[in-house]
Amino acid sequence: MNQAKQRRHWDWARILWIFIFLTLAGSVVFISIAMALAPSEPDAAQPHQHVKGDYVLMLLQCVVGVVVMLLPSLLKKKLNLIIPSKMMVLFALFLYCAIYLGEVRAFYYNVPHWDTILHTFSGAMLGALGFSVINFLNKTDRVPMNLSPLFVAFFTLCFAVFLGVVWEFYEFTADSILHTNMQKFALESGQLLEGRAALMDTMKDLIVDTVGALVMAVVGYISLKYKKGWVEKLQLHMAKRKKAAQ
Repeated sequence: MNQAKQRRHWDWARILWIFIFLTLAGSVVFISIAMALAPSEPDAAQPHQHVKGDYVLMLLQCVVGVVVMLLPSLLKKKLNLIIPSKMMVLFALFLYCAIYLGEVRAFYYNVPHWDTILHTFSGAMLGALGFSVINFLNKTDRVPMNLSPLFVAFFTLCFAVFLGVVWEFYEFTADSILHTNMQKFALESGQLLEGRAALMDTMKDLIVDTVGALVMAVVGYISLKYKKGWVEKLQLHMAKRKKAAQ
């Protein structure tokens, strides 16, 4: 009975995964065509018309999203790494909200605090990933009992915040090379922000990344300290290899 229930749950997760993958792949085609047809320079008579440069970030994010969604199956084949279905669903939803809704549908500009919500959520997901890293470093499927829950929670917090900083490095590099606006130093109209206003997006992202990671670290600490088993449901693990027949 439990196996049948898990199978139905995985089927829904798989359907969601395929839907989001096809959405991002279709967006790559649509944006490529739109970018080819768009003018190179803005037209004063049509101030809201997108030019070729406006589609660069959309296309880049969608391509990255498609590649990232292929990683789980690649990791399973090459490294025998299993990602829990709950983690895959959360990951797929995050990509859909961040890339398709955020960039393609312009939710970052049109929905208040959309970027803040996603960065908080990503901080929590990276925190959950940190617990799996502890396992991999110790070559085990579960957090070793000899490690202090406080140490494990502190490690996951530092791990998640570090990756959040690396992401800001990526955004800064992309903005510098591709002339995109990932760090939101300009309005959608192209008007450049100045002074403290230009720093607000980056600093806000780092702060909410830390808040999300801290929440997950606290949840993980409670889970390990009192053996709740919450963290284990989101942890990545290595599939057990079948023994060769004697």
